[in-house]
Amino acid sequence: MKIDRQEIGTVHVLVPQGALVDDDAGEFADVLEKMLTPGDSPGANVRLVLSLSEVPYLDSRALEALLDCSDALRARSAPLKLAAVSPTCREIMQLTGLADRFQFFEQVQDAVRSFL
Repeated sequence: MKIDRQEIGTVHVLVPQGALVDDDAGEFADVLEKMLTPGDSPGANVRLVLSLSEVPYLDSRALEALLDCSDALRARSAPLKLAAVSPTCREIMQLTGLADRFQFFEQVQDAVRSFL
């Protein structure tokens, strides 16, 4: 699985490539966990935007990773922001009742600006 990473100011933007299912969902969960762990990663001060524009589908394991990340960030008063979510992924979140747990933005730039 490929995950593009970039920093825009103090905001970390992750762009996973491909469906987040099975082993890829597990790898995705590991990446998110490392982003939130103090040390070499941003740790406690992380501002995170996930662009899901290249994710056509996600499974329950990926949803769980998003929820865990969201909860960890919320505990630090830093919301998880999702940008450019594909219609299928957005529908999955709505059908599972999880859509209200995230902040959605049409564009990555809008999500990044929302931190200002």
